[in-house]
Amino acid sequence: MSGPAVPASPSTASTPMSAPEKTIPALRIGDVAKLAGTTPRTIRYYEELGLLPGAPERPAGGHRLYTQAEVERLREVMRLKELLGVSLQELKELLTAEEARAAVRAELRREDVPPARRAELLSQALGHIDRQIELVEHRAAELAKLHEELSATRKRVKRKLREMQAPASV
Repeated sequence: MSGPAVPASPSTASTPMSAPEKTIPALRIGDVAKLAGTTPRTIRYYEELGLLPGAPERPAGGHRLYTQAEVERLREVMRLKELLGVSLQELKELLTAEEARAAVRAELRREDVPPARRAELLSQALGHIDRQIELVEHRAAELAKLHEELSATRKRVKRKLREMQAPASV
């Protein structure tokens, strides 16, 4: 069996593939891990937590195969985890809200949706967005608090340095 067609550069592992790039065939977990810059164990753990879709029934060969969409989902999970520094539970909440918003968007794109249902869908989307903002604001507040603590410590250290460098009074 020949290897999968994957981008050669490891730098593409943390960024989504561009549209003109070839679509990769179904991949085994080790190949996906290399593409995403992680380990098969992490992928399995994320599946257990519900951050990634669970493994469907395995093909006759016995190996779970991943699609391009699943590779992109893994990359997005890892990007958000790194960017926001949130717990896996908070990340799951963010992604669940994003999936719910995507479902709402898909329904809103249909032309046969009555105005009352459109208003209901938009209200649902607003609730999901508010939850995402709440999670991001919580993280931002934690970072702001850390920044304040570090700034205060920096001032104290600079003051002590000035005191040490000042000429001693006689």
